[in-house]
Amino acid sequence: MTSVLVVEDSPEDVEAIERAISRSHPRAHLEFLRSGDEVLPRLTVAGAVLPGIMLLDLNMPGEGGLAVIRQVRADATLDGIRIVVFTSSEDQAEADACYAAGADSYIYKPVNFALFQTVLRQTLDYWGNVAHIVVPPPGDSSAQT
Repeated sequence: MTSVLVVEDSPEDVEAIERAISRSHPRAHLEFLRSGDEVLPRLTVAGAVLPGIMLLDLNMPGEGGLAVIRQVRADATLDGIRIVVFTSSEDQAEADACYAAGADSYIYKPVNFALFQTVLRQTLDYWGNVAHIVVPPPGDSSAQT
């Protein structure tokens, strides 16, 4: 089961994300945070169960998405979280900054709900599987067929 932490301040986008993911991945565990300020305390509390994927809005009041990426990537215990920036910004400089900070993907939020749903389905299909791939060390005979 895929566990997804969604960091999104827009109530409309929260509802759309929840609807889209519940249709394509009904068994996914979704958790929503409304600001970037909530992310690090949620992830670093003693005994925290970490999500496999974080869908992160970029432009939020308070702690923005870029700062969140930097904070999460600065903590080695959070390396297993795939960070997917899911934003309405099409600014290439912002995308470049997110990748430089350690984001795994940068996806533009489509306005059309059918496309929005397809993009989220494909994102969870891809990153949900990538999060579980184990790459054997070089020379490991079990990796050869």
